[in-house]
Parts: sequence; structure tokens; C-alpha cells
Amino acid sequence: MAIRGAIMVPHPPLIIPEVGGGQEKQIQATVDAYHKAARQAAAWKPETVVVLSPHSAMYADYFHISPGKGAEGDFGAFRAPQVKISVDYDTGFVKALCQETQARDIPAGTLGERDRRLDHGTMIPLWFLNHYMQDYQVVRIGLSGLPFSVHYQLGQCVLKTAQLLDRRIAVIGSGDLSHRLKADGPYGFAKEGPLYDEQIMDVMGSASFDRLFEFSEEFCEKAAECGHRSFVVLAGTLDLQAVKAQRLSHEGTFGVGYGVCTYETKGSDPKRNFLQQYEEKTKAQVRACREKEDAYVCLARQAVETYVRSGKRTLLPEDLPQEMTAGRAGVFVSIKEEGRLRGCIGTISPVQDCIAREIVENGISAASRDPRFDSIQPEELDKLIYSVDVLGETEKIDSADQLDVKRYGVVVKKGEKRGLLLPNLEGVDTPEQQIAIAKKKAGIPLWEQQVRLERFEVVRHF
Repeated sequence: MAIRGAIMVPHPPLIIPEVGGGQEKQIQATVDAYHKAARQAAAWKPETVVVLSPHSAMYADYFHISPGKGAEGDFGAFRAPQVKISVDYDTGFVKALCQETQARDIPAGTLGERDRRLDHGTMIPLWFLNHYMQDYQVVRIGLSGLPFSVHYQLGQCVLKTAQLLDRRIAVIGSGDLSHRLKADGPYGFAKEGPLYDEQIMDVMGSASFDRLFEFSEEFCEKAAECGHRSFVVLAGTLDLQAVKAQRLSHEGTFGVGYGVCTYETKGSDPKRNFLQQYEEKTKAQVRACREKEDAYVCLARQAVETYVRSGKRTLLPEDLPQEMTAGRAGVFVSIKEEGRLRGCIGTISPVQDCIAREIVENGISAASRDPRFDSIQPEELDKLIYSVDVLGETEKIDSADQLDVKRYGVVVKKGEKRGLLLPNLEGVDTPEQQIAIAKKKAGIPLWEQQVRLERFEVVRHF
């Protein structure tokens, strides 16, 4: 039996008539498509409905799965407390799913619930589904800040669990698209907003799930979407499955994108092994980068690999360029995995006796002491891409007008607090953004104007 199909749906509270008070009529195409998707899901006669919601408990490095025997919720937060939803959880499925994620070393489980009430990202799809069926159980899954590939693996675990238990399953990927489609929308307008909606509807409408991995996190953030990770998990639940995809609607009436698609499974298709394809492509990209890396990047990589595998510091190669062994400078080592920052530590001024040792020490720190991340593990080493920034001397400046985000990094100082941001970073487009991020890193309030600014140039090796 396993997974019969999946639906991709939005979750605007105003789509519920008691909340919308008539406004829902302005997105009638979405309402009609939602009903059609819900009827389709009901026609599969699922025993269990798996709901993927970005508004359930969300952690940076952990997937929260519904604990207990059931839950309920209402739309009181949206001035409609009379509209209530209650569900019984499929405790057997939850237990088996947690065992499957544990076997694959995916951080997921039933711990960490902060609010037992159902969230609106879960309730709205079920409100529609309840028009067409009532006798089903639910598994609610929250998202995380982990890479898209891990979300896809979580979906694979849902699929495997459904197969092991021989359950009829329907999956609901709950998520709005961009929130930046119009100037008068909730987050204003950004050019990435309409572009995201166009691209994601093309991907999801054709079930071209391999392309979900091509969206960078910076692009998704600028588009202010909230459903991308739901859609990636949904795709994982259909791994190796032939599907009939239908794009039912897309609207952006209120400045937020609402998309509805359905996917009905039609047997197996070994060519739809999208995660495997992505991992092979990623490894090829890493190999290509390493074939081109210079002495700076090569040393940073060797330092990290040696330390992660053995806990020891690498010896300096004898054939290093003279400027690396004779010169001194501040150095930042940045490490990325699947396009996401995995660690970055550096020194504004030199601490070691040469640039080479500065690279070694900061590379080790980036891999093991960046407080934003867990230490890098040996199994990650083949996925990592490195860059090394050698800093020039800092110079005082009077204002942001003397900055250029592509050319200069910035140091912001207030008393003993000091924050630094490197130049030419993806997602940082203005000096004001650059200064704001540096302030945040230093613990300086964003409203504080009495700060000292310095700029510097770097030589970037990658």
C-alpha cells in the first residue's frame, strides 16, 4: 500500500471563511483548487495523513515529530475560536518513523514540544480534508534548519516507514510561497519573490524534484518563502516513485504566493532517485574545486581533514610559497557544505608567526569551535568546500559612504565590542546590511549610531 499520493497546499488563515469574512473570495481559484486537492487525497482513502508544517515546532538541527496520542487546536489567534480541529496521532507510525530516522542518523524525534496545540499550517489542510473524510490518523512533522538534502532523507524515512507498516498514506506539504510579491504585502516587494514563485511552481507542477536542490538558501530567504522545506520532504516521500502531477492553481492576490499541486503515485521509477543524483553532482563539484585549489586552500583543507580524523595538527608542507611562511596577516577560513556555511573563524590581525600557521589554526577553529555549528564529522569531509581570506590592513572611515560591499570588509567597534564582516558575500548587497550584520556579531544594538567604522580589503583564495 504505502504512500498513495501527496498534495502541496498553502495555509493562509483567511482562506477559512470564519477568518476571512469574505476576503477568501479574492483567492477563489486557490479555494477551488484546495477543495479539489482535498477530494483527491480523500479518494486515496488514507489510514494516516502525514502533515509537513513549517509552523510546528522548528529547531535548527532537529525535526520534531508529533508526540502523544493526539492534539487539538482552534483559530482563536485569528479571531475565530469557534473553528476547531482535533486529531488522533498514529502512535505506531511515529514510533517506527523515529526508529527509521535513528537508523539513518537523522536528528528527529518527539522531544522538544513547546505547544501541544495544532498550528495553523496543520489545521488549514485538515479543515479542507475534513469536508471529504473523517476516519484517519495524523502524523505531524516540523521542519529544521538542516540542509535540503537532510529534509529529503526525512521524506525517504516516511516512505520506508509506510512500506514497512503497509499503511495507506497521504502526505500534505503545507507551505506558502514567497511573501514578497507586492509592495503592500506583508514583507514588501523583492525581485526574488515573483522569481521564486515562478520557479517553484514550474518545479512542483511538473514534479521535477531534482531541481529543488538548485534553490540556494540565500535566494529562498530573500524571497521570504515558508514552504520550500515542506516541499523537499514531500519530494522525499515520493522517492523512486512514478507520479502523476497536476498543477491546480497559483495566486498572489495579497502579496503572498499560494500554490496547489497534487501527486498520485503510479508504481516505481528507479530514475527518480533525485537525492542520489544530487549527491553525485555535489561530489563532482567538490572534486572539480579541489583540482583547482591553490596552496592556501589546500593547506586549510589538509588542516581540517587531519584534525577531524586524528585530532592532530598537520605539518606545514615544505613547498609552500614564501609569502605564506614569511608573511603575517589576519586570515579567515570559511567552510561550506552543500552551499551552506558550515564554519567560519578568523583573525583580524595576525596571531601566529606566519600566514600558513594562521590558516592551520583558523581552519581547525572553523571546523571545531565555531559556536554556531556542531563540530565537523569525518563523514562530512568529502562534501566540504573551503575558501581562505587574507586580510589587508584596516583603515578608519567616517561613514558607510566609504564602503563597497564587493571590495571592502567592515569592522564595527563600540567600546570593547568589535564585529567584522568580510566583503563580497552572497546575500549582502548594501553597506547598511554589511554594518548591521557586523553590529549583530559584535552584540551592538542595531539602533546604535555612535560606532567606529574601519574597512579593509582581502585577497580571497578558493
